[in-house]
Amino acid sequence: MPRRGLAIGCGGTLGFAWTAIALQAVQRQLDWDPRTAEVLLGTSAGSEMVALLGSGRSADDIVAALDGGTEDPVLARHLAHHPGKRPPLPRLGWPARGLLARGELDPTARLAGLLPRGGGDAGWLRELGARLADERRADEQSASVGDWVAHPATWIVAADASTGARVAFGSPEAPKAGLGQAIAASWAIPGWFPPVLIAGRHYLDGGTVSSVSADLLAPLELDELVVLAPMTSEQPAPATGLSRLERLLRRRMTLGLNRELRKLRGTKVIRVEPGPAELAAMGFNFMDPRRVQSTVDAARSHAPDRVRAAITRGVAA
Repeated sequence: MPRRGLAIGCGGTLGFAWTAIALQAVQRQLDWDPRTAEVLLGTSAGSEMVALLGSGRSADDIVAALDGGTEDPVLARHLAHHPGKRPPLPRLGWPARGLLARGELDPTARLAGLLPRGGGDAGWLRELGARLADERRADEQSASVGDWVAHPATWIVAADASTGARVAFGSPEAPKAGLGQAIAASWAIPGWFPPVLIAGRHYLDGGTVSSVSADLLAPLELDELVVLAPMTSEQPAPATGLSRLERLLRRRMTLGLNRELRKLRGTKVIRVEPGPAELAAMGFNFMDPRRVQSTVDAARSHAPDRVRAAITRGVAA
């Protein structure tokens, strides 16, 4: 078997739903269990997914939970919660204002520095991390295994709120963090959720700086990397109204992912993204829970073909 990694990007509520279906298609067409990936890298909604995989849950388990057919209490409780389709009233302060001066960042990332402190509550993400870590301690009958999942390389990406520097929590070089802390930090969308304090630094959604952060895996020199990127699309898609703004953001994230993948020299990349049909089902608001079922339905119809095409065209960077 090749040394294969998995990188899952940001995408909010609808990106998570799309990713679950796409991941199941990848599993079936590669005849490969994603839980065996050499490294599981996740950003924002992708951090939830890799934490679940790292805990031992399969793509089929996650899809069953989305369909409402799970007996897994952790999955059922987690997916029953939703933070809302609009951000709550913000709090005082501009915690990411340092990004404005970081000329090396994409203009969209720098503009996040203008957003106020988010008023959202990331408690459901911290709870997920705590329950997954508690499960591991119970399974291994040890309190000394740490506050993380069992997979030895489950990496969760967040960005320093002052500098934009990305950190993959769970990697050897990262500051120590609890799993719930790391997921909440990776999900700390500027203006929606407040940054998370870890080891004396404040961190926000890794997707602010990079939709996937696939380039963080370049030093591993993997043979293959499966990339599931809900917020990028190389295939043009028509848009009207507010969806035009979503397409502008998506275009910038697509260009960013293109740059990252060029750094993975020698690694075959299997890149899977939503196309026009899935984007039409999602709409402009990736946090809208009313569109979860339409997103799942569209992904079921189109993800298998997109995965098949991605496997066929996958080439070394």
